[in-house]
Amino acid sequence: MQTPYEQITLDITDPVARITLKRPERLNAMTTRMLAEIRHAFAAAERDERVVGIVLTGEGRGFCAGMDIEALDAIAAAGRVSREGPAELAASPGDPALGEDFAAVYSYLLALRKPVIAAVNGACAGLGFCFALLCDLRFVERDARFSTAFSRRGLVAEHGISWLLPRVIGPSRALDLLWSARKFDGVEAERLGLADRLCDAGTSVDAACAYLRELATHTSPTSLKVIKQQVYRHLMMPLGPAMADTERLMNESLERADFREGVRSFVEQRPPVFARLKI
Repeated sequence: MQTPYEQITLDITDPVARITLKRPERLNAMTTRMLAEIRHAFAAAERDERVVGIVLTGEGRGFCAGMDIEALDAIAAAGRVSREGPAELAASPGDPALGEDFAAVYSYLLALRKPVIAAVNGACAGLGFCFALLCDLRFVERDARFSTAFSRRGLVAEHGISWLLPRVIGPSRALDLLWSARKFDGVEAERLGLADRLCDAGTSVDAACAYLRELATHTSPTSLKVIKQQVYRHLMMPLGPAMADTERLMNESLERADFREGVRSFVEQRPPVFARLKI
């Protein structure tokens, strides 16, 4: 029986899964239940053989305005965070073989075996900013509005943003955005290197889906998985071990059917037919 989601939707149209946050009246601010639903939906999309890539977006005028203010008020009163969601939404997305570095609360996004694109269509702040950053690519609409928000709530750089943001835009720019928590739009996000594609209003989801369909047509899902893991794992490794790891992975790829199909399709001047991931 399909698990009913109350605050998100999961739509799968081969080869794309689209996860949409659906609290538009609150700019898709997150609740404990929404976070559990998101995790469950990512796990479902990762295990669905039809899915080559995943798009995360928000309904209405916002991508995600962060944690719901009522939830933050409750956390402030309790002095701690409760992340317990409904038991029926328990899920374990991501590749456990990547180890403890990818086992933090939301770093499962980096461990997902499939590409994930954030289609940022509006307000993107706080925890929503972190989720966008944890996606592999960001397709951002020109009038999107960003803010890290944390310092203005008396908080620190949360959920791995202090590790990720400097790697994406550089330390000084990261400090500016984290210290000031100032608002900036999609045009500046592209200039900073935060946005990988700048989109007109209302087009980020379509652009992200088109990109993933292009990947599904021309590239090996297994190659996409391994390359993603290489990039994130090698960020934490010295050059020598990273090169040695690459040599091992290269040798493994030479033995796969996808390599033979990639070569034959090129020689025969036809689109390749690669196997989908089975998890």
